[in-house]
Amino acid sequence: MKPDDNLLMVADSDYDANMLYVTGMFVPDPFIYLRLRGRATIVMSDLEIDRARKQAPHCRVVSLSAYQRRLRKAGVKQPKLGHVIHAILRERGVRRVTVPHNFSLGLSDELKRLGISVKARPGGFFPEREQKSPAEVKKISAALVMAEVGMAEAMQVLRASKIGRDGRLIYHNLPLTSEKLRSVIDTAILCASGLAAHTIVAGGKQGCDPHECGYGPLRANEPIILDIFPRSQKTGYFGDITRTVVRGCASEGVRRLYDTVLQGQKLAFKKVRAGMPTAEVHQTIQEFFVQQGYKTGRRNGRMEGFFHGTGHGLGLEIHEAPRMGATSTGRLKPGHVVTVEPGLYYPELGGVRLEDVALVTTNGARNLTRFEKVLEI
Repeated sequence: MKPDDNLLMVADSDYDANMLYVTGMFVPDPFIYLRLRGRATIVMSDLEIDRARKQAPHCRVVSLSAYQRRLRKAGVKQPKLGHVIHAILRERGVRRVTVPHNFSLGLSDELKRLGISVKARPGGFFPEREQKSPAEVKKISAALVMAEVGMAEAMQVLRASKIGRDGRLIYHNLPLTSEKLRSVIDTAILCASGLAAHTIVAGGKQGCDPHECGYGPLRANEPIILDIFPRSQKTGYFGDITRTVVRGCASEGVRRLYDTVLQGQKLAFKKVRAGMPTAEVHQTIQEFFVQQGYKTGRRNGRMEGFFHGTGHGLGLEIHEAPRMGATSTGRLKPGHVVTVEPGLYYPELGGVRLEDVALVTTNGARNLTRFEKVLEI
């Protein structure tokens, strides 16, 4: 994106990462952001305008209702956001804007009817979001601590659980289910000022579907994948951590699977550094797993082995650029914050995944995750 591009976004900042990135404040309803000739302007409702002036002092804040009143006097019976945008652009002599690729088609058509040229920019709207500042790294690290708080609570519950005669785990005289353990994790994160959604607690064969949240009773002597990725309520940044544990005794097959994934993760960390092609990181792990006898492919109608990416960018979105997968492009850069999460999945054994978060530097990678790795608890 050229520095002199005139930019337009219309979105809420609760869920739109680009809007939160440029304004620094949470707003639940869509509002207008314009960067015209290098100066940022936000158009706010009467409900939000005073807060915006305090929380977004780097932006020029203008009143939505004032523009709507002006437009009604000019003969526009029901001024919409498109009319307001057109009025602001006309005041500044601007006739073309660049918008994100997910910009509303309806609003784009409305602006075109009003004489505004709208061009969507593919890919990241703010490419600079990829490389995190020291302040952003601190925010991600704080969200990681929230994830580790949840993980610690999960480990405590698993350690305190008893093994029933039928192999099910019992906690406080009741079967320990994925749902119950997930509620323990999510509650702990809430108490730490984070929000957790779709936390994964998947035991046995359930863990072979990497995005299966998990359901039903947890059992002893089989792997349980715990994948926790909370968002800080204060900053909007995410943390992400995965551990695989066995309550009781792991089989020899699961131990070997776990050790292979652990070695694969260590190998990935050695490859993660500035200038490294992202696909090469992934390819290295794939080749290592094959060398260890763990092939990837479809068997009995389902995928098994290592069939997801090695990692993804982490920040104001849980999955953002860059990606480290088989088809990813580009190279790692200083300031990238990426997950490193190899996994192996075989129905007869279960799934094993380990995930830490790495800060890419010119000399290598700094692991931002502090939580221990242990298989049997």
